[in-house]
Amino acid sequence: MRQPDVMNKTMDNISTPPNRDAARAELVPTGKLRVGIIVAPAPSVVFAIREGEEIRGVTVDFAHALASDLEAPLEIVVFMNSGACTDALERGEIDVTFMPVDEERRRRVAFGPAYYLLESTYLVTGVSGIETLAEVDREGVRVVGIANTTTIRASTRSLSKTVPVAKESIAAAVESLLTGEAEALALSRDAFHTLLPKFPDARVLDGGFQQTGIAIAVGKDRPSALAFATGFMNDAKASGLVRKALDAAGFAHEPVAPLSA
Repeated sequence: MRQPDVMNKTMDNISTPPNRDAARAELVPTGKLRVGIIVAPAPSVVFAIREGEEIRGVTVDFAHALASDLEAPLEIVVFMNSGACTDALERGEIDVTFMPVDEERRRRVAFGPAYYLLESTYLVTGVSGIETLAEVDREGVRVVGIANTTTIRASTRSLSKTVPVAKESIAAAVESLLTGEAEALALSRDAFHTLLPKFPDARVLDGGFQQTGIAIAVGKDRPSALAFATGFMNDAKASGLVRKALDAAGFAHEPVAPLSA
């Protein structure tokens, strides 16, 4: 996978250590660290899963580590898609989250370093007969994606003969394929690793229509919060915390983003 150009714009390089008190004031304004976590039917490097009252995943591990670093109680706030999570962060309803980067989001929230570089592609049903990315862009092919996400925006830009239908959650998009309402699902490649068992006759297409990073994000105009988040994620990559979280979630085959990302 090529190094995504957008990542050159993602991290604000902070040359001085962040002021801890100022960072706490911006990151824990309610007395708790409110972390937005996106849940899905199957885990990915950004999606967590809910099992009863427990929420598990890569980003949940990060949330606990960040709260510990800040010596703050943790409050996990669950979202069904990254678009809703972006809205909440912009409105100040959460303090930090982890999500894919794109230009639209960069105008609304502040991104620190990426912990993973993703590629978006399609999972297609066996009965569709689709074998290449080009074959997705045909009249009559029904494509679904997740509402207000970087992936559906990129998919829409890349297609000229069909238009993706937005679903409010990963579960709803998956259901569209299972029931034969759609032939192709636009999502990041890592997510298909755990979704494939639901589709024994499906295939994940080679190549991709988007490359970007999954990064830590805080609210706009919170320089101390951004500095602390940047230091946290850089330390997490250097110390092995990101590697450990990926491994624990079943993604030992996925590489950690380089420190420069």
